[in-house]
Amino acid sequence: MGDKDTVPIRKGSGSVDRERLPAPGGLVRTPLDVAVAWIEAQIPALGADALEVAEAIGRVLAEPAIADADIPPSDRSSMDGIAVRAQDTIGASTYNPVNFRLVSPAEELLPFDAARVDAGQPLPKEADAVMPLDHASLDAAGGCEVVDAVATGNQVELGGCRAARGSTLLPAGRELRPYDIGVLRMAGIAQVLAIRRPKVGVLLTGPRLGPAMSDADHDANGPLLHALVERDGGILGEARRVERDRMALSKALAAPGPDIVFVVGCTGRGPDDCAPGALADAGELAVHGVALNPGETAGFGQTSAGTPVFLLPGAPPACLWAYELLAGRAIRRLAGRNPALPFLSREIRTRRKIMSNIGLTEICLVRFNGTGAVEPMSSVTDADLVAASRADGFVIIPEGSEGFPEGSSVTVYLLGAHGACPGDWPEARS
Repeated sequence: MGDKDTVPIRKGSGSVDRERLPAPGGLVRTPLDVAVAWIEAQIPALGADALEVAEAIGRVLAEPAIADADIPPSDRSSMDGIAVRAQDTIGASTYNPVNFRLVSPAEELLPFDAARVDAGQPLPKEADAVMPLDHASLDAAGGCEVVDAVATGNQVELGGCRAARGSTLLPAGRELRPYDIGVLRMAGIAQVLAIRRPKVGVLLTGPRLGPAMSDADHDANGPLLHALVERDGGILGEARRVERDRMALSKALAAPGPDIVFVVGCTGRGPDDCAPGALADAGELAVHGVALNPGETAGFGQTSAGTPVFLLPGAPPACLWAYELLAGRAIRRLAGRNPALPFLSREIRTRRKIMSNIGLTEICLVRFNGTGAVEPMSSVTDADLVAASRADGFVIIPEGSEGFPEGSSVTVYLLGAHGACPGDWPEARS
């Protein structure tokens, strides 16, 4: 195969036309940026459906959320205290206490009336200020002695000061957080229009295992993908097992139902690696082979019905990183989320040199070393699941780079819970 040869590909409107990089064994590597461009061009967000607000956590708004009511709905106290008319307190002091009549908060305040109110409680009619409890004394006979003056508006939240009826509470594209749900209900919103969660179909072709092993007993990819898809806003149905047969796999790909399909395994160049051919039979094979390590044998395309299909390598490390950089991006786009990697990132210096091979985008797992720097855990080719579970983050080395010298500033994607930094990293304590 010559330098400019490519794997035969059924071309469609979304096919990748850029020259690809040759690789040993006949596989042709598509640069990662070209692969990502196909995903961006071919995979839009799904349609939307109406949801009860309480059920919309984690979903993405398809349209702005408009307040149906003022927040707060009326003037209210911002503290526990005594509601008064501010003008009645003029001149009050410890040397000149002013007597008030204590009434129910449900009553309209007349001159020199006062009412006991709690934080968040609506003010009585005509009240325009709240007196701190330690500036007044109450007696059992219903009297109230005030020893300080207060200004109009003291400790009062005016109706609509947080959000006015008809104003935009949350923009379209917002991924709803727990406290967003409370805000929506406060504004009188019962339902929202949210992007559908993509339904993901998974076809497991199974690894080549010896007679003493069962692929069902040793499968890490199914549970791994379930967790990743849920994180990115999708819904993973039951993973189906399909025999390593081109016709059987092509038929399974053509079955209706999912919004996107993953084929796990059979993506290499061996005689029974039939996934690329099966996808070509079922529709369009846009890419087979990506300049990504781990994940070089990944591919993608779409069925004749337009359903996106991603071919994920069967080796768990390659499956993981092909998902993170390619398939996961597609899930996040379908769900209306930010398609970028869902990790916090920081610019951090390296304590040791990070080495890489030109021509591949490579993943390097790193650990913090207690000095505010990171160091590679092992070689790039050791970016496996065990290493990933022990890593603090990872660095993406571009395909045109040989790595980073010691002391370089690199972008580290943080793998801790919610992107948290370890406590021994100085910046985490600042």
